Amino acid sequence: MMSEIKSYLDREQQDKLKKVSFPDWMDPMLATLTDDYFSDENWLYERKLDGERCLIFKSGDKVTLKSRNRKTLNDTYPELAKAIEKMPGTFVADGEIVAFKKGKTSFSRLQKRMGLKDSDEARNIGIKVYLYLFDLMYLDDFDLTNLELKRRKELLKQNLEFQDPIRYSIHRTEEGEAFHEEACRKGWEGIIAKDSRAPYEHSRSKKWLKFKCTNRQEFVVGGYTDPKGERIGFGALLLGFYENDQLKYAGQVGTGFSNDQLKEMHNTLSSLERKTSPFSDENIKEKNVHWVRPSLVAEVAFTEWTDNDKLRHPKFLGLRDDKEAEDVHKEKP
Repeated sequence: MMSEIKSYLDREQQDKLKKVSFPDWMDPMLATLTDDYFSDENWLYERKLDGERCLIFKSGDKVTLKSRNRKTLNDTYPELAKAIEKMPGTFVADGEIVAFKKGKTSFSRLQKRMGLKDSDEARNIGIKVYLYLFDLMYLDDFDLTNLELKRRKELLKQNLEFQDPIRYSIHRTEEGEAFHEEACRKGWEGIIAKDSRAPYEHSRSKKWLKFKCTNRQEFVVGGYTDPKGERIGFGALLLGFYENDQLKYAGQVGTGFSNDQLKEMHNTLSSLERKTSPFSDENIKEKNVHWVRPSLVAEVAFTEWTDNDKLRHPKFLGLRDDKEAEDVHKEKP
């Protein structure tokens, strides 16, 4: 297979290849938020998919799907694992698992699959999912991470077979600002700008940038309030983010929940109750609060931050189990 890889690369690029044994894990490259939008011929621009990050490890007939915090996803998305099994070669690829609603990727729809651990239940729930691949880090005995992104994407497209539910993540070049405006008109979450000359870094990097259309990020759940009136379950979640190893209070979110979520989450929250506040803030004025162990991570959309780091008009989108609570910080451009 080396001769085939060589056919796509010049001598300088071949020298960047490293022959290594198949890896058990590779930390994913993460994008940095920015509000400095630009167009550049040396950058490429991909749609920001609203789903769950997935690293694909295929060695011979063995396939393992992993979340960004190393959780195995094979039983959650068995049809994706089965489709990868049919693909030739040994490789490690990077991608995003999504579900669609009215033509747009929908994290809230994917939520109904994310928590499932039984493969039969996952197959029968009736929510189709797709895996978009956008990077290739390892191929047939060789670590590709020192190659430029544009070469890795060429190898990805030329060496893997793409057929639903596995899709290749297409990109545009140069027109970053126009693509961002188009994404916002279409109601997408945004786009990802990537330096086409950059290697794959196993960390957060400014070589990948998030051009967002809406404000949204993860928050740690530190408590909940009692429901009022005819509402069931709970009233609102108290949210926070870590700053200097302390959980800072960011306000509460009480919208975006279905009745089923209110019931199911109340059961989970009740099992996590504690007597004292996990937040570093001493003067939280919410009434009828139940404090919880800060282990749940919620995805929340909001209009803006206030001057004292509170959320304005937040809306709950779903719980995430692919990010650890202690890794949740305020995203700053």
